[in-house]
Formats: sequence, structure tokens, C-alpha cells
Amino acid sequence: MSLPLAGLCALVTGAGRGLGRAEALELARLGAAVVVNDYGQPGRDGSGAASAGPAEQVAAEIRAAGGTAVPHTGDVSDFQQAGELVASAIDRFGKLDILVNNAGILRDRMVFSMTEDEWDAVIRVHLKGHFNTTRFAAAHWRERAKAAGGAVYGRIVNTSSEAFLAGSAGQPNYAAAKGGIVGLTTSTALALAKYGVTANVICPRARTRMTEDVFAGLRQPEEGLDPLAPEHVAPLVGYLAAPAAAGVNGQLLVVHGGMVAVIERPRVRARFDSEQETFTYDELDALLTPHYADRPPGETFAAAEVLGLGRGNKAKGAPA
Repeated sequence: MSLPLAGLCALVTGAGRGLGRAEALELARLGAAVVVNDYGQPGRDGSGAASAGPAEQVAAEIRAAGGTAVPHTGDVSDFQQAGELVASAIDRFGKLDILVNNAGILRDRMVFSMTEDEWDAVIRVHLKGHFNTTRFAAAHWRERAKAAGGAVYGRIVNTSSEAFLAGSAGQPNYAAAKGGIVGLTTSTALALAKYGVTANVICPRARTRMTEDVFAGLRQPEEGLDPLAPEHVAPLVGYLAAPAAAGVNGQLLVVHGGMVAVIERPRVRARFDSEQETFTYDELDALLTPHYADRPPGETFAAAEVLGLGRGNKAKGAPA
């Protein structure tokens, strides 16, 4: 079996369950030593005795399969703890090569009902959590590149969501955080390219503990792999973390159910120039009002058609 990640160290956040677990297992299968991060402390079993927490359970699963893994239970939304997490990977394995940001929570509510705490919590865990680990990993790679006098190996795989692309009415906090992660990723990709580091972002669709209510109406098949299984997502993360993906940087990909879609960057739909030094209200009214009158009713900047993507078909208007 090919081991493209042999000799590399990977850090996966939110890896105790769901997507993060599947990603950590795949990276280990491809040869990486993995730091399995999941926030929390060991639990208790039915008898009240202490039991391993999710991070240690996944790390043990990797070790049982012949891989190398250590757990970490720090909170990535805390700047200091995120720094300690990255430092622990470097201390344990001598370097960090791969960062997969996956940790997240949901606090769904319509924008007119959302509380400040619900907004802050989701932004803190998703967006700030992605920034925190990225900041310390980026500093590590920059220092290594300076010491080496050239490029080093570095891969970042961030996790956004179709909620950002399609515009999810009941998830203003989540959609905003996931949109922010895309901006963070493209900025990071440009900033770190000269050091040999790539940064890409995926929009996965998977049935996990976090999304169990979202996909509650979609039944799992009695036979075969669930189209919403996290195992459909993990191979793409493994690929983006590997040397083969050196030419993939600053990209956004949707992945689920045996399908990967490369999302095109925004393009200018129309342009209008003022006939004088600056626009007037009347001129804008004459230009923009008829332009939007000819657009489909209800169309916004959101790309809701991505929700129709699936294996064997394509979204309306998407290239083959």
C-alpha cells in the first residue's frame, strides 16, 4: 500500500467523532502520525469508572491499526490552548506538516431570534478556532522556512460548509463563520505560498452528531455505505494533505457521497460606469433597476444550486 504521508505529522481538530475522526483515521492510514484533538475530559462508563474521552479513543483506534497517534483535549477557540496544541505536536514529533481544522458547533436559529451568546459561540469555535491553530502553524512553517533557506512542507485543510455557499436562512451565525473561513483560507494561501505551504477549504456534507437534526429526514440505506457517511469526505482531505496536491492552493471544493465538485471563484456579472465624475441617484436608478428587473425572482449572491450536486448528476448551470 502506498503511504504518501509517511514521515509527516498531522493535527486534526474536532477529531473525536464524525468527520474529524474519519479524517484522522484516513491520514493515519496514509502514513501520518496524528495528533487527535477533541475538546473535553475523559468520561465515565456505566459503573462510574473513568473512561477514555473521544480523543483518546480515536488515538487508540489508530494505534491498534498499527499507526501512531496521541490525543489532545485543548479548546481550539482559546488562543493560548491552540498555541499549546500546535506546540505539543511539534514537541512530540519534531515538526508539524499537516493541519486539518474541523472543530465546530451548531446553535441554529433565525436571525431575528438569535441571541448574542449563540452568535458568539459559533463564531468563536469555527472562525476563531480556525484562525488560532492556523496562526501558530503558520508561524512554525515560516520559522522553518527561514532556517532552511527555502520552502518547507505544509498543508492546511479548512472546513467550510454549503450553508455559506447556499445561504442557510436558519443558520446566520454558522453561514457567517463558514464564509469567514473561506476568506481566512484564501488569505492564508497567498501569505504562505512562498514558504511551500498550501491552504485549501472543503465544504463537506456528512451525517454526524453535529448534523443529526439537519439530516434527520434522510434515512440511511439498509445496505452499502451511507451517502452521508464521513468516510466519503476523508479521502479528499488525505489527498489535499499529500505531496500530490502541491499544485492545489487557495481552492474551495464541495465533497460528499462519492462526489467532489471544484467551485469556481466569483466573476463579475455586469459593470456600469458613470457618465460624469461620480454616480447620481437617478443614474443608478436608470442602470440598476432594469438590470435587476430582468434577473430571476428571488435570486441572490447565494448559490443554492450546489445543494443539488450529487454523484452522477450536476447542479443546474454547472460545467460537467
